[in-house]
Amino acid sequence: MKPPSIIALLSGPDQPGLVARVAGWIYERQGNIIHADQHRDNEAEVFFQRVEWVPAGDIEEERTAFLAMAEGILGMNARVVLSTDRPKVAIMVSKIDHCFHDIILRFRARELPGELVAVVSNHETLAAATEAYGLPFYYIPVTRETKAEAEAQQVKILRETGAELVIMARYMQVLSESFLKNVGCPVINIHHSFLPAFAGGKPYHQAYERGVKLIGATAHYATADLDEGPIIAQDVARINHRHGPPDLVRRGRDLEKTVFAQAIRWHLENRILVYHNKTVVFD
Repeated sequence: MKPPSIIALLSGPDQPGLVARVAGWIYERQGNIIHADQHRDNEAEVFFQRVEWVPAGDIEEERTAFLAMAEGILGMNARVVLSTDRPKVAIMVSKIDHCFHDIILRFRARELPGELVAVVSNHETLAAATEAYGLPFYYIPVTRETKAEAEAQQVKILRETGAELVIMARYMQVLSESFLKNVGCPVINIHHSFLPAFAGGKPYHQAYERGVKLIGATAHYATADLDEGPIIAQDVARINHRHGPPDLVRRGRDLEKTVFAQAIRWHLENRILVYHNKTVVFD
């Protein structure tokens, strides 16, 4: 088994010697760096870094000391976590189940470093499947008239479960600004990559009618601007005139599953820094 490590994500104004000062601080304490990567936004002159190391001393003390150094001496925005952290994750889903089953099985196989704590749905369709997986299921119907009240119930449940990440496994409702403000943790969404084209129902059928040659999937952080949040992961597949709507749907769902899982993994492994409306992903 890998020894416990410290993971630091840094961002802030670029300045000479940042990489050397971070590495030197760890070296002076006899730590062993096992991953280090950095990026500079040349337009904004902003520096980003992810560094992971195995400390020689007490891991909690070193985590606290590094955070103080990064913020106080280097003047950087910093997030410092431990590799042993297992964030609590909640799933929101409606009726479409391919991402729902895929993500749960990945957690059960320990492919994703976290703990599933709840499934919240606006339909009862997946109640039995959720219970078969041994997870609590919360059914909260949503209508235009009851949306505010329903979202308040959802937020209450998610906060009570201690969710540190919410994933929308094809949850077919638009989350309001109030929900996103009050839920208290990031939210990751997955959808096809045709947007803003082919919006609404049956996007793959619409794409077939237009004779598209590429289909894709996008995972992003949810914001109050519908489907405009920072993009985490995307992928595409080439298609041709031989592929009918069922082929497009099948291949699209395959893409959605892999892209969604990749985005969740990167988030849980603390590989993402968000700035403005973009992400830096240290993959």
